[in-house]
Amino acid sequence: MRAFMFPRTLRLLALFPATLLMSAAPAIHAEEGMWTFDNPPLKQLAVKYNFHPTQAWFDHLRLSSVRLNDGGSGSFVSPDGLLLTNHHVARGQLQKNSTAEHDYLRDGFYARTSEDEMKSPDLEVNVLVAMEDVTARVQGAARGITDETRALKARDAEIAAIENESKDKTGLRSDVVSFYNGSEYWLYRYKAYTDVRLVFAPEQQAAFYGGDPDNFTYPRYDLDMALFRIYENGKPLHTENYLRWSAKGAAPGELIFISGHPGSTARQETMAQLLVDKEVRIPAMTSYLERRIAIAQAYAAQGPEQARQVGSVIFGLQNSLKVYLGRAEALNDKVILAKKQAEESDFRKKVAANPEWQKLYGNSWDTVAHAEELAKPLIEQQIFHRIDSRLFTLALQIVQSVAETQKPDGQRLPQFHEAGLSSLRYQMLSPAPIYPSTEKLFLAAGLKLMQEKLGKNDAYVRAIAQGGDVDKEVNELVDGTKLADPAFRKSLLDGGEAAVAASTDPMIAAARRVDPIARAAFHQMHDTVESVLTPAGEKLGKARFLVYGKGAYPDATFTLRLSYGTVDGYPYNGTVAPPFTTYYGLYDRAASFSNQPPFNLTAHQVAGRDKLDLTTPLDFVSTGDIIGGNSGSPVVNREGELAGLIFDGNIESLAGDFVYDGTRNRAVAVHSVGMIEGLRKLYGADALADELQGKR
Repeated sequence: MRAFMFPRTLRLLALFPATLLMSAAPAIHAEEGMWTFDNPPLKQLAVKYNFHPTQAWFDHLRLSSVRLNDGGSGSFVSPDGLLLTNHHVARGQLQKNSTAEHDYLRDGFYARTSEDEMKSPDLEVNVLVAMEDVTARVQGAARGITDETRALKARDAEIAAIENESKDKTGLRSDVVSFYNGSEYWLYRYKAYTDVRLVFAPEQQAAFYGGDPDNFTYPRYDLDMALFRIYENGKPLHTENYLRWSAKGAAPGELIFISGHPGSTARQETMAQLLVDKEVRIPAMTSYLERRIAIAQAYAAQGPEQARQVGSVIFGLQNSLKVYLGRAEALNDKVILAKKQAEESDFRKKVAANPEWQKLYGNSWDTVAHAEELAKPLIEQQIFHRIDSRLFTLALQIVQSVAETQKPDGQRLPQFHEAGLSSLRYQMLSPAPIYPSTEKLFLAAGLKLMQEKLGKNDAYVRAIAQGGDVDKEVNELVDGTKLADPAFRKSLLDGGEAAVAASTDPMIAAARRVDPIARAAFHQMHDTVESVLTPAGEKLGKARFLVYGKGAYPDATFTLRLSYGTVDGYPYNGTVAPPFTTYYGLYDRAASFSNQPPFNLTAHQVAGRDKLDLTTPLDFVSTGDIIGGNSGSPVVNREGELAGLIFDGNIESLAGDFVYDGTRNRAVAVHSVGMIEGLRKLYGADALADELQGKR
């Protein structure tokens, strides 16, 4: 599953997003690229496909596309606010609404009437309504400042001011995002919706058929879809911008487009950065994920209720682990490393050939390499200081929030800028259930992992478990805190610094002790590493424009992008993968594994077999360029109709963080015809299918 990963440009963990051109752009496969909507690949589409989309075509697709703060993408698919995304993007909300008696992940959900539509506890949906280039203003804020730390702080303050001014003026969520290594800064304005209600989701087994063994593989047989409805002022949202449903769906050889929010790529990183990823960051993350998976699986083995409580945790961790193992394999591939080295060597050679460019930009690679060396000892600390406890995370957010909001906006920690506070507060006051048993499990396990990796005297551990007995002190923290109650959290936030300082809640007290340590770690990375990487990256971005022009796309940053390609199979495992799979294949795969998990059929699939047209396409692959965060992205045809729904990439695409190979990289999607077939004949959701097909 294409889950969201932290953007690579956000190297700080969430404590904590007139010279002539001298050369043609570097070689790019025709289908390669995650293009911003201000710079779509018009030339490529015209030359290869004789397709000339209008600005109105792009605008309609942009305004029909959405970003979900659960880490995925989606699209409006009816004039009455119906929103299509993946089941695995929706699973967080399904989990939060579930109980031991009503397990919506296991059993699925269908609201047959509007009254039955189920409110999501803390889901925010964003629609990109406007984009504005603010590069000159952001870069100008640091002009003339020679001290790198002061220059970065000046940029940070200007970004905060731009965001806050925009929010005050428009009422829209306003985010300044950087592209091309900081050579461009754009203000993205989003319409935010928080009244998001679940309408339909199949059983997890139908959506994630084949489980972890089939994850990031193809052929696939997944009905990985879910439908929400957006409400505004208590009524379903009426919108003119939605994607009409394709009656035929995607066909082999057909040109398709993917509009979504890829989380992060590292295709423009230097060799020094890639080697630090290979040698430090990826091994540490792999170790961290493997330990968490083992702990969660052991807990799940205790019984069905324990398995339900940590099911989504295991799902997400296993998915992330597969991604990091794929990244490790890619960076250990001599062919890929040679390709990246050749790209960098060519770039450096072209810069060196121009004395003016060499003087301005020639030392940037060495500067980045020096900053990466400074970062090495801090990376493991960042990773293993992650506190896997919802209660402790809330406590630290509250402690920091009441302090940061007293400061001028530009001097705050990034996550507490005024423009994003309403979204953060919405998350902090979520009524989603918190389970004391899993809180104890993950907090204790995290502290023990810190001791193992960073030493028993690690400051984080000492600040939380002061007496040294981790299990005993974690039990006392979780049993003694009131933070599971949203009303208590609200009282602390509303009471401000005085209320937090006076609180005797043990989790708040622990967060007060950790706060100065966390801040020091943030500033160490921010002031010594990011302050160097930011201007050096900007220089590399400017040099890239001079050498290659703007015929390239920026690395992914969980912002809206357009990818394109064709529906096409590919060579694999000594044979050829088909462009699409069918319901026939689903039943064959189940029979081939004797209907044993994770290849067993659901009750709906067993009962509905004779109703289905088994030749109906279920899933398909295309050459579209995607990465984590694209989950739930609509696949549209030339007419802008919805022809499919992205839910994964193949195993070969895991190297896509660093390179794109059009011969093997494939995006995996659910077919539009397969979704309608399943809704009508497996789930009896004819009214919903009618709405999707514009029949009501």
